[in-house]
Amino acid sequence: MHSHNVRTQVATVTNAVPSTAQSSAGNNIKGLISEVIYSEDQPWVTQLVLLPLLQQLGQQSRWQLWLTPQQKLSRQWLQSAGLPLAKVMQVSQLDPLFTVDAMVKALQTGNYSVVIGWLPEELTDEEHLQLSSAAEMGNAIGFIMRPTRISETGCRPRSELKIHSSLYH
Repeated sequence: MHSHNVRTQVATVTNAVPSTAQSSAGNNIKGLISEVIYSEDQPWVTQLVLLPLLQQLGQQSRWQLWLTPQQKLSRQWLQSAGLPLAKVMQVSQLDPLFTVDAMVKALQTGNYSVVIGWLPEELTDEEHLQLSSAAEMGNAIGFIMRPTRISETGCRPRSELKIHSSLYH
C-alpha cells in the first residue's frame, strides 16, 4: 500500500487584515510551502487534496505557475479540473536542478498565488528555508510534488500532517 504524505511548512502566521490570497484560502497564512509525496499509480488522491485549493486560488487575479519536468498540461484537463485557463502558466522540460531556483524567483515576485514544482529528491533544509522565505515575501503558496519511492514509505515528514491514501478507500 502506498501512502501520501503532505509536508507543510508555514512561513508566517499573522493576525493582521488578510490579503486577497489569505482570505480566498480561508486562513491567515502569509506564505506556505508544502511537499506532497504521492504515488504515481494513485494520482486521484493528490487531486482530491490539491484541486479544491487550486480552484479557489484560481479566483484571484494572480497567476498559477506549474514547473513540470516532462508532461505538458492539456487545455482539456485544465478545463475539466475547473482551473482558469487564462491564469495558468507552465514551464515544461525544466531540469530538476533549476526547479528550486525557479520556484524561489517566482514565489518572491508576488505575481503568483501558487507555484507548483516537481522534484525527484527531498529538499535540503537550505532549499526549504529559501522557498519558505520566498513564499512569505510573495504572499504565495508553493507545492513541491515528489513521487514516492519504495524506500521512502517509512520516512517521517517535516511536520505533523500526514495523509494516508488508505483513508480515502
